[in-house]
Order: sequence, then structure tokens, then C-alpha cells
Amino acid sequence: MYALADCNNFFVSCERAFQPQLEGRPVVVLSNNDGCVVARSNESKAMGIKMGTPFFQLKSLVESGKLVACSSNYTLYGDLSNRVMRILSGTLPGYQKYSIDEAFFTLDGIAPERYKAVCGELVRRVRRSTGIPVSIGIAPTKTLGKVANHFAKKYPGYRGVCIIDSDEKRLKALSLTPIDDVWGIGWRGAPKLMAAGVHTALDFVERPEAWVRGRMGITGVRTWLELQGTPAIADELPAPRKSICTSRSFAEMITDKAELRLRVSDFAGICAQKLRSERSAAVIVGVFAHTSPFRKDLPQYYPYQSTRLDKPANSTQTIVQTALRVLDSIYRDGYSYKRAGVVIEEVVDASAIQGLLFETEDQIELQRRQDEISAIMDRVNKPGNNLLRLATQRPGHYADGIRRDHCSPLFTTDWNDLLEVS
Repeated sequence: MYALADCNNFFVSCERAFQPQLEGRPVVVLSNNDGCVVARSNESKAMGIKMGTPFFQLKSLVESGKLVACSSNYTLYGDLSNRVMRILSGTLPGYQKYSIDEAFFTLDGIAPERYKAVCGELVRRVRRSTGIPVSIGIAPTKTLGKVANHFAKKYPGYRGVCIIDSDEKRLKALSLTPIDDVWGIGWRGAPKLMAAGVHTALDFVERPEAWVRGRMGITGVRTWLELQGTPAIADELPAPRKSICTSRSFAEMITDKAELRLRVSDFAGICAQKLRSERSAAVIVGVFAHTSPFRKDLPQYYPYQSTRLDKPANSTQTIVQTALRVLDSIYRDGYSYKRAGVVIEEVVDASAIQGLLFETEDQIELQRRQDEISAIMDRVNKPGNNLLRLATQRPGHYADGIRRDHCSPLFTTDWNDLLEVS
């Protein structure tokens, strides 16, 4: 049996964990630069607010006190995610993190009659230790686990844990699950199926396999099998990424080259950290810096250029220095830059890097020192505080410079933002 643990309305729950006055109130979390809605509380969903709604359409609700808007605080969300995952991974076997707020487990070694008690205690422990509400769905396959998790979230009577362990329960759950809520189909694949008369997950599994294969290919067949109760999704970690991009739209347009270099340094540093976290290295480093396509009254410029490293690398020093050289080659005066980013391509396994044919001892020693310094930076910066950085990077958090007019404090990663109790 599989168990899927999923944090309820995760970003909103992170905000509520340290601001209990938000409990029961309609809350939304906004994207970078306070652009649009990326997370909603149940109360805001009941108001009809949709994912992706532009914030300017909701300002009147915020100003009247009918809605609370929070700017994205990814440092806080990341830290709370790590705390939740540490509890989950240390309790159940077969841990596999799926996203920032979800993880799969196997229940091997646990008697079926204890599933409810063990997972129920885990739900209470996570809430007690982190303040984050979690729901767990248990079923014979991962896709059915997703279905079970949906019911655990929706109906309080389950007390956070829903188990699909019989054909009767499976068929009833599928009959109550809209086709666009099925993992692997979603809102993209649902319209085509609904046009063919498939409106629920039960409608889907009642179609012949050949019918599913003809319309959705092997991916659709896997989902169909999973909903039948037959595992068809491999228990493996996702394949390493072949490319990484870190970019931002700026709150204000940038005309100063020195400021643009600071931003690109930050983006390159983030890319380097991501490479090391996945035990990979970069072959190609690219940079873009674009003007705003919506400002037709201003000169337009959309450059992108990349360069190939002599030897794959993931040290912050190498990635940042390379990105800045590329930026220098594409930068032009007279333009107002609204967005920039660093793109890493041809990502390779860091453990399989070959040395250069004519590499000197000094070059080898320099690379060793850079790798050592990067490892120290990762350990110190792990909570997300960006305490250690290169001189070419900006002080403070990487999100600086992004419009965040409604941002909560960094309750768990900054001494200056510790929760105060009166």
C-alpha cells in the first residue's frame, strides 16, 4: 500500500502557522512581484477566487478587509517544508518527496489494521510540531492515493486520513471524483475526455484499455491501470534535470549596469546551489536580459548568449564569474531592463567529470578550493539566510528587489524576524 502525505493549502498554512489571526479568514498568496494568486485558503476558494487571478482585480477586497493577501515568502515556505519532510521521512518507510508539500511512502511492515492509527498519529505530530495541517491518502497505487488524499482533505470526518482498501471504496471514490481532478489528467487532458462523455474517474476506468490508449497513449493507460488498482508508476526518483533556469521580473526597470550585474550574480549563485543539491554540474552557462514588451514607448532589446565551460563545474565562483562575462558581452547602454536570468544547459553528473588533458596542478588545486568553499556556503546558507555570498552578489535574501508589499517576516530563518510574544 502507498500513502500520500500532502500539506493542506501549504503556502497559506505557512502564513497561518505564525499568524493565528488568519485562521478562518479568506487568504491568498501571491506570485513574485505580487502579480497573481498562486495559493488560496478554503475560505477564499468559497468566495470564487481562482488560481492565477491578477492581484489588481482583488485589491478592493483587500482594502475593504474582506480578503488577506500575502506576498510569496519562499524562504519561510522552504524551511517549513524541510521540517515537515524530516518528520515524515523519519516515521514511514519508502519515503519519496514529490514536491515542496507532498511525499509518497510505502506502508511495508505495518499491519493493515494499524494504517489508520499510525498515519493519524503522524498527522497530529506534524501539526503539533510545525503548525502545518497534513492529510494522508492510503491506497494500493499512487494515483488512488491521490484520490484518497482528496477525500481526506475535503471531509473532516476522516480526521486527516482516508483509506481505499476495497473495491467497493475504490468504485465509490472514483464515482465522486471529477475527471479533471485525476492525477495525470488534470485540466489539460480533461476537456477532450469530457467531450467524449467521460466526466468522472469511474467513467474513465469503465472505458476499454484500447479506447484509452488510442486517445491518451501509454501515459493514459498507466493512469487507467492505477485507477483500477494496478501499480503502473515506477517507484523511482524523477530524472535529473537537463537544464536549470533562474530568472526574475524586476519591480522597477533597471538601467544601471552595476545593479544588473548584482542581480545576475544572485541568479547564477542560485543555479550553482541547485546544481550541487542535485549532485550535477553545468556544461553551458547562458544569460538573458530583456526589456519590457509592454512598454512600446521604450527601445526594445531581447539578448541571450551562452558559453561552454572548459570543464563542467558547479562551484558558485565559476558559475557566477562565467555568467558575468556573458552579461558583459550582451549588455547595451540606453535600455531599461525589466527581466533577466541565468540558464544552465547540458547538466551532467558531477561524479563523472573528466579532467582536462593539459590541466595543471594549480588549476586542480583552485577547483578543489572552490568546491570546498561552495560546500561551506551550502552548509551555512541551508536555512535560506544567504549569509555567505560572493562580493559580486547582493547582501540579504535573494528575493530582495522583488515587489513584496504584503510579505510576512522570516519567522524561522532570521534572528531579526523571530516571533515576539507579548
